[in-house]
Amino acid sequence: MPAKSKAQQMAAGAALSAKRGERKKSSLKGASREMVDTMSEKELHDLAATQQKGKPSHVSKD
Repeated sequence: MPAKSKAQQMAAGAALSAKRGERKKSSLKGASREMVDTMSEKELHDLAATQQKGKPSHVSKD
């Protein structure tokens, strides 16, 4: 499942590093903190590996 925006891709990368123990979970904010608990390492990797080229900065919640 590819990321829909640059923000989602970057949040997944931060969550992935916390899941692997490279970063403290307490340093995460917002969506990335929730992603650590709800997604597997493979799912996070798939989102984080998405290319940012051509992606919008943010996607509306509509």
